[in-house]
Amino acid sequence: MDRFIQNILKILNTYGASLWLGVKTTIFVAITGTCLGLILGLIVGGIRAIKLDYNASKPAKIGKKIVDFLLNIYIAVFRGTPMMVQALFIYYLLLDFIHWTYLQAAIVVISVNTGAYMAEIIRSGIQAVDVGQSEAARALGMSNWQTMMNVVLPQAIKNAFPAIGNEFIVNIKDSSVLMIISITELMFQAKSIAGSTFLFTETYFIEAMIYLLLTSIAAFILNAIEKKMNNTNISLPQSVTAPENLAFARDNTERN
Repeated sequence: MDRFIQNILKILNTYGASLWLGVKTTIFVAITGTCLGLILGLIVGGIRAIKLDYNASKPAKIGKKIVDFLLNIYIAVFRGTPMMVQALFIYYLLLDFIHWTYLQAAIVVISVNTGAYMAEIIRSGIQAVDVGQSEAARALGMSNWQTMMNVVLPQAIKNAFPAIGNEFIVNIKDSSVLMIISITELMFQAKSIAGSTFLFTETYFIEAMIYLLLTSIAAFILNAIEKKMNNTNISLPQSVTAPENLAFARDNTERN
């Protein structure tokens, strides 16, 4: 046991800078990929959640079906295949055209992968919002865009925030598979250190503890944000059937 601890201290003392570089790269890729994936998920999930009116034109209905079909393929492919395979395929597919770096490729891969999951999370969050909220907003004169941005999305994101936060924690761990395209994240550094020292148990124990620390800190911060959001009331439009609104409408009618 003493030798095990001594080897751990030796690794930390000799390769601490390399591990720290891996930690910084892992955090950067996870945060960037989650944020970009959330933006992509908001777009895809919002489009899929849109329901056309019965009086919409036939071309609009056909276009919506085509777009939904393509988005369903995107979601099915990126949710149904391993991120490691996606990383290899996308990196080498576009390498001759873009000439991008390993880090750029990693961010794109984790973003589009996260976007597929975020799209379903956002879509579920939007559908969980009471339809009466949207009807009340439109009755008060809000456009569909204003209703979505000011009424529906704030509630959808609030309801889906635990799942969104979970995706961030998953990305911290799943970024390890991106070592397959030689990005210098934590797993890549740990593998290099283990190969140089032949101290495989000690090296991967340190790596595991670092991942545990990162995910624990992330979970603590996300829980604090969630509590803050739960204590914040979202201002929503009042229903037109409320007594004060009925009285206002009656006064306007009498004046006219």
